[in-house]
Amino acid sequence: MTVLVLATVAGCTLPSFAPEGSEEPAVPGAAAPSSGTGTRWRPCPEVPREVVGVASSAMTYECATVTVPRDWATPASAETYDIALLRIRSKKQKAADRIGSLLINPGGPGGSGIDIAVYLSFGQAQGGLPTEITDRFDIVGFDPRGVSRSSPVKCISAKDQDTSFAATPDPAGQAEFDAAVALNRKVAADCAGKYGERLRTFSTEQAARDLDALRAAVGDEKLTYLGYSYGTLLGATYAQLFPKNVRALVLDGAVDPTESFVSGSEQQAKGFERAFTNFTGWCARNAAKCPIAPDARGAVTDALAKAKVSPVTGPDGRAATDGWVFVGLISSLYTESGWAYLAEAIAGLQQGDAEGIFQLADQYAEREPDGTYSNMFDANLAVNCADAGKTPTAEEVRRLQGEWRAKYPLFGAALAVGMLPCVFWAGQRDPYPAGKAVGSPDLLVVGTTGDPATPYENTADLANMLGVGHVLTWEGEGHTAYPTTACIRDAVDGYLIDLELPREGLRCPAK
Repeated sequence: MTVLVLATVAGCTLPSFAPEGSEEPAVPGAAAPSSGTGTRWRPCPEVPREVVGVASSAMTYECATVTVPRDWATPASAETYDIALLRIRSKKQKAADRIGSLLINPGGPGGSGIDIAVYLSFGQAQGGLPTEITDRFDIVGFDPRGVSRSSPVKCISAKDQDTSFAATPDPAGQAEFDAAVALNRKVAADCAGKYGERLRTFSTEQAARDLDALRAAVGDEKLTYLGYSYGTLLGATYAQLFPKNVRALVLDGAVDPTESFVSGSEQQAKGFERAFTNFTGWCARNAAKCPIAPDARGAVTDALAKAKVSPVTGPDGRAATDGWVFVGLISSLYTESGWAYLAEAIAGLQQGDAEGIFQLADQYAEREPDGTYSNMFDANLAVNCADAGKTPTAEEVRRLQGEWRAKYPLFGAALAVGMLPCVFWAGQRDPYPAGKAVGSPDLLVVGTTGDPATPYENTADLANMLGVGHVLTWEGEGHTAYPTTACIRDAVDGYLIDLELPREGLRCPAK
């Protein structure tokens, strides 16, 4: 766990369903408004098949690549990155009703916007976008620079990632802590050796400037955007840099740009601790659905302790160490539906079965059955560490580890140790702005009261910082809100389509 920057590893939770429907044939020359930059789109129904196994028969899928300067400070340089886009259009969309494009970022940083767009294309019944949106907007997913299909960063070996995830989340002994430091030094050195001064160019501000190029590429005069989790930080940065180019931004699961690197990590420790407490309350009230009731906290704590000294072996031969159990725990708290899976996984460990905990952990880590990883956490490190301003020393991390363990028993120490990667990061820093979006229209900031990864308190902080933000609250559990309930859907859809803000102070019920 020690190689991972857990702070703002947030919005990468995608709906875990396998949509049913006919595969879509290639669509030649689908009618589309031409973009302002002469972007060349090609039919690509193979992309949804790669992501979820099928393409929605109700949609067309087209791909394009936009080339951007590697460093926007020197845009005339020959050094560039290629940004991959996926445009999804409902076959029922009428040209006269079309508003424009809705660009989407799922967070992370490191999450694939192309993947989330595919998931969201399968409609409201399967957790996707409502027809009210797909009838009026093209859905455009993009992988930010360094992520997945867009000039991806890859500098952490699968062996080091396995070691990192398996390592104890709270290296209390000095030898354990020293091993964590050594691993993080190695990863930082490997990434610096491969990318050198390019590491600075993966910052959020650079990506926000890319976003304006994408707006132009899809032919929109002004940007309409849906950003989840870290995507709220990307959207907020865009609003500060290009306020006159904003049409509507929905920022769901707010990151607070005014927080320091350390305070942001502590806030997330608090959020996960609160979400876990909510899980234990659910368990106590729903003993029939929770095989580790009535003392779920005790069961999880005991499972972590046993896994550290005597781990269960998983189906693939991996030892389900306390590190892997902790990753599974983190994974399960991103959605309320994950709570039942966590309870079953911990009960499985009690019976000597680690399959459930590895399913949760591998989903979060984006680890394939063959032991390979996506580049999500490589990109996560590159972006977070480029963004970071002042970072603590290893000695300060060690002190905070003990302090946060006392405050947040399950998550505090791990979130403190999770800051180590950026302590040793060799790349230059490029912090994002944190101020008013002067000249921008009103923006909608959505918060979930039980959100573990981007705690609810961030919602008003981000709205106030921007000066044009308006808060919409969902009194639910899990990470991010839209399009979970009718109340949230109606409020967000009204803003995206008609630019009408929901009633000030609106709080949508959990169900």
